Amino acid sequence: MTENGVGPDLVTHNIVLSAYKSGAQYSKALSYFELMKGTHIRPDTTTHNIVIYCLVKLGQYDKAIGFFNSMREKRSECRPDIVTFTTIIHLYSASGQIENCKAVFSTILAEGLKPNIVSYNAVLGAYASHGMSEEALSVFNEINRNGFRPDIVSYTSLLNSYGRSQQPRKAREVFDLIKKNNLKPNLVSYSALIDAYGSCGLLAEAVEVFREMEQDGIQPNVVSICTLLAACGRTGQKVNIDAVLSAAEMRGIKLNTVAYNSAIGSYMNVGGYGEAVAFLDEMIDLKVPLTKQGQVTEAESMFNKMKMSGCSPDVITYTAMVHAYNAAGDWEKACALFLEMETTDIQPDSVACSALMRAFNKGGQPSKVLVLAEFMREKEIPFSEAILFEMVSACSILRDWRTTIDLIKLMEPSLPVASIGLMNQLLHLLGKSGKIESMMKLFFKMVASGCEVNFNIYSTLLKNLLAAGNWRKYIEVLQWMEDAGIKPSHGMFRDILSFAQKSGGMEYASIIQERVESLKRISGEGDFSRESVCHTPSTIAAEQ
Repeated sequence: MTENGVGPDLVTHNIVLSAYKSGAQYSKALSYFELMKGTHIRPDTTTHNIVIYCLVKLGQYDKAIGFFNSMREKRSECRPDIVTFTTIIHLYSASGQIENCKAVFSTILAEGLKPNIVSYNAVLGAYASHGMSEEALSVFNEINRNGFRPDIVSYTSLLNSYGRSQQPRKAREVFDLIKKNNLKPNLVSYSALIDAYGSCGLLAEAVEVFREMEQDGIQPNVVSICTLLAACGRTGQKVNIDAVLSAAEMRGIKLNTVAYNSAIGSYMNVGGYGEAVAFLDEMIDLKVPLTKQGQVTEAESMFNKMKMSGCSPDVITYTAMVHAYNAAGDWEKACALFLEMETTDIQPDSVACSALMRAFNKGGQPSKVLVLAEFMREKEIPFSEAILFEMVSACSILRDWRTTIDLIKLMEPSLPVASIGLMNQLLHLLGKSGKIESMMKLFFKMVASGCEVNFNIYSTLLKNLLAAGNWRKYIEVLQWMEDAGIKPSHGMFRDILSFAQKSGGMEYASIIQERVESLKRISGEGDFSRESVCHTPSTIAAEQ
């Protein structure tokens, strides 16, 4: 066209862009759009819609929103239409911003545009993906009220919303409505129903739906197999995973990485093969116990089969296998697998690293945890709370107080959102090592940052203070508990009174007794005489 001096014009450019979009060559579409901008031809709404669609597919949400906003600012040139708004609804749905989906839909109405069934389905699908069944049903009813006929996408989304909200019976009711309204369930509909049953542990029903799908003339694909495997893994029942995989092989379904990950995960989630579902044909009772080592062997076999089939394992696959070796107490295999990731150019993430750290700690190799932490720093892999937890555990085993102090400094900016478990572990480690001053400093930082301080935190402080013989601070912490509205336990009072008798000496015993009695009255506790300090078997049992 160019050589003959014919064009191209705007229509031609949009056809080329549309071809790239239809062929899922989204990056090429964006590159072509950049070339188009260098011409004298101005993009129109159709052009922008294609670009926004491609950006959403590539996960470049900020850029897509930028294009959308530019369209709204230049309404005279290319006004957003119903397609534009619907694509933005899909964007917010994919990024989990459900409230924005409804807001965009409201904007459609406010700007005088008429929603179509596609835009209604976009909002319905957003609610469904998050198991918001009541909201999904409301949109579904709105479709009917506004004179539209729900299509197979509408019904499938509503079905999916009930499945995600653990309501398989209602999901089945919606599925039956599809046929009653002269629509034909498709592969997605059947997969959603299988998932609805499987996620609630109703595997027999899930298998029955699979059989029904084939009888209805719809051939299962790798998505169907993945759905059933995932259902097996979530339920944790003793299921014959091999039967599911054999069914896939018999039907010529080639497994992909997601399917292999589901299979490996399922092997690790089941505790044995008490009852097995012989897929599609019959129920078979195998009665063969499966040990942890047996689970690992099955997962290992699946992992090797995956590589032999030419389906490359991803970081999720490797992480699942590291977890498997950790469960079996084999840190050496876990480490070898982690090194294999590097040779195959798969970048480990914080989840994979924490799994290996757990294997190291469990296998008595805490020093390797700290070496792995250095590797993470070099690779700029972010430290998650699970990573910090394993590092603190390693420091505790190694009695590495310097690294512990460094960890506390690293964590200071995130103290307000740190879990109670992690903070309690740190306080216990410092107290156990005799670093009482450091323990108290960390506690003060927690309070200053607004971090939650509960009964367990105070309990850790008190145990370590008493072990260090610091009775004055012990009583002070009891007072802090009272001030915070947290009632000290009987044991906390008894422990300090017992200390006064055994270790406080005559000089301080009466002072301790007096202060504790004062606190006790404030707390509303019963009388703790010197005689009641003694822990008889009955008082210990009552306390437990």
